[in-house]
Amino acid sequence: MDISGKRILIVEDEFLVALSLQDSLMSLGCVVVGPVSSLRSAIHAAECEAIDAAILDVNLRGDLVFPAADVLAARGVPMIFCSGHLGDSQFPPRHSDHLRVPKPYTGALMTTALRDLLAGQPDGEPNARPGPNPTLSI
Repeated sequence: MDISGKRILIVEDEFLVALSLQDSLMSLGCVVVGPVSSLRSAIHAAECEAIDAAILDVNLRGDLVFPAADVLAARGVPMIFCSGHLGDSQFPPRHSDHLRVPKPYTGALMTTALRDLLAGQPDGEPNARPGPNPTLSI
């Protein structure tokens, strides 16, 4: 599947990992939203940006990314969770069926995962930006 032009949100608090992922996605023609490195920024991007898919680091400097994932899920945005610790105990049941990629990962592995994730999605406009949901804002 061609993913060029797809808007991909990157939520990652490790600068070099985020930079490498951004470079990989841009080389495929993706439009990178972010990267963002904090839960607050992730929630804001999830609420306000047009996004086709998201790649989410589970642990952002001690904050779990799930509040931002909840916003994305409510919008129907497909997502991939990444972590060096992908045990089921960290995942709330509502996110247990989402794709997970363990760290460290290669660009090729993430590209394959993203293509698989987007293969079932309709082509067209990214999920439109909704108005902010004040109950989820930090």
